[in-house]
Amino acid sequence: MLPAETPILLLTTGGTIDKIYFDALSDYQVGETVMAKLLDIARVKRPFRIEEVVRKDSLELDDADRALIRDSVAAAPESHVIITHGTDTMTETARVLAAIPGKTIVLVGALAPARFGESDASFNLGMAFATVQVADPGVYITMSGSVFRADKVGKDRARGAFVPIEE
Repeated sequence: MLPAETPILLLTTGGTIDKIYFDALSDYQVGETVMAKLLDIARVKRPFRIEEVVRKDSLELDDADRALIRDSVAAAPESHVIITHGTDTMTETARVLAAIPGKTIVLVGALAPARFGESDASFNLGMAFATVQVADPGVYITMSGSVFRADKVGKDRARGAFVPIEE
C-alpha cells in the first residue's frame, strides 16, 4: 500500500470527463479541467499534482499526443499516475504506456461530463485514486465500479461499458 505522504500525479488529457456544453454551438467541447474542484469537493488530503498534457476528445488524439502523454508519465518524479482520458481510445493510449517500467498508471474517464449532476466522473476518479494506491506497477483502467488490467479490457460501445476481453 502506498504511504500516505507519497504524492500522486494526475495528468489530464481531455475527453468527456472535462467536456462543456455550448448552447450556441449545440455541441460539447473539451474545456478547462475540473479535476482540482472534484478532488477539493471530495476532501482529498493526499498530496497530488495536476498537469494538463493535452485538451482533446480522445478520438482526436494522434500518435504525437500519445507520445507526449507517455513522455510526461516517464519523466514525472511520481511513480503513481492517474490519467483522465476519453473512453473511446483509452485502450490505445494504455498500450503506449505499457512499456514504462516501475510505475502504477490508472486511466480513467467518464461517460457523462463531470460538470453534469448525474455524471459518473466523481465516482470513477475516486476509484482511480484508490486503485493507484493499492495496485502493483502496471497500467489499469477503472470505470463504472470496475478495475481492469489495461491489456485485458475493451470498450463495448453498444453497452456503454468496459468489458473484459478474451485473449
